[in-house]
Amino acid sequence: MSRHGPPGTARSGRARTVLLGGLGVLVTLGVCEALGRAGLVRREDLPPVTEVLARAAGLAADPLFLDGLLATARAWASGLGLAVGLAVPAGLLLGSVPAAATAARALVEFLRPVPSVALIPLVSLLLGSGTATEVTLITYASVWPVLFNTVYGLGEVDPAARETLRAFGFDRFQVLLRAALPATAPFIAAGVRIAAGTALVLAVATEILAGFGEGLGTFIAQAGNATDGTVDVLAGVVWAGAAGLAINTALVAAERRLFPWAPEHRARTAGAAA
Repeated sequence: MSRHGPPGTARSGRARTVLLGGLGVLVTLGVCEALGRAGLVRREDLPPVTEVLARAAGLAADPLFLDGLLATARAWASGLGLAVGLAVPAGLLLGSVPAAATAARALVEFLRPVPSVALIPLVSLLLGSGTATEVTLITYASVWPVLFNTVYGLGEVDPAARETLRAFGFDRFQVLLRAALPATAPFIAAGVRIAAGTALVLAVATEILAGFGEGLGTFIAQAGNATDGTVDVLAGVVWAGAAGLAINTALVAAERRLFPWAPEHRARTAGAAA
């Protein structure tokens, strides 16, 4: 039997959550459809939802649109991968070496509040308006959630586990690998999930502001400049939202499978079983 109740109860709780979430989406779409059909909002500003969804579905058969979507996905994955590769080692260093954390504090606090979008003109000037700029901005924006979650996770490691390993003669690096890193892994995973959403926002926003090249944001920007392009703009937004939802769902499922003991997932399991 599950710690939080029978497995069937947990499954029914999750099904209820999905059902209620789907109901909320349907109600929202129905309200938007009614506003568009009733003429309470100008059709140019808010086309009927059915038209937008039909256009979004039709884009799945457009090779040019799919090529742009893949270009956005490549930039997103490259930037996120670089951010994780930089932030995890940096977070482990700052979280385990107090002198390094003190030395880096001023620089981190100076750079962290700078909006990534504000750096688009500067990075474009230095690197051009291609993929390099997009990946650089995605990396910059995505580093912070992973970095701070890693540092925070190290602070939550049980001191008794560290001291036990040290008592058996393990050095600092071995303690980090055997105790600190496994305990910090759920926090790192949560940081990656947050960073994944941030990376998608930056990927699309950079393409929109660039206004040329290829990508989902470029499609939205060009549709916005076209006559009667509102349906295409909203169809592109639907794709962006669907991509974000799919990414978050996949990462949450991976976290739940890899780290079922994490407090966040224990709470979700208990809530689903209630």
